[in-house]
Amino acid sequence: MSVVVRSFELDDEDAVVALWEEAGLTRPWNDPRADIRRKLTVQPELFLVAVDGDTVVGSVMSGYDGHRGWLYYLAAAASHRGRGVGRLLVAEAERLLEALGCPKVQLMVRPDNTGARGFYDALGYEPFETWATGKRLVVDGPGGPPPPG
Repeated sequence: MSVVVRSFELDDEDAVVALWEEAGLTRPWNDPRADIRRKLTVQPELFLVAVDGDTVVGSVMSGYDGHRGWLYYLAAAASHRGRGVGRLLVAEAERLLEALGCPKVQLMVRPDNTGARGFYDALGYEPFETWATGKRLVVDGPGGPPPPG
């Protein structure tokens, strides 16, 4: 495997969106292209892709808010699962976050995603009994609530 991790480049967008769709990370109410555009305005250096030759085979989006780091959109292409791509991406994201002074990193996994939970368990991530909640401020696509008014 000759996989290299590097920062996301604009030409990677179609391949990354396809990867996220293949991995089941997209939802009708989240426009992945809007998420990419937003990320490129905030800490774009923390948006990483794994490439094998010219082919995008993995991604991770991370960020640091001064209190903790977060990981999002971790995906490995089906053709490369079980070959260390996810571990490589997480390790590089953690390295970059730590270099920024980030003391801890967290992520969210849907309860039914047992494969992801096992993956993160193996990397030393500890499950927390917390209540996760959120509020949509911008409706990106179908499936979200109608705009007020």
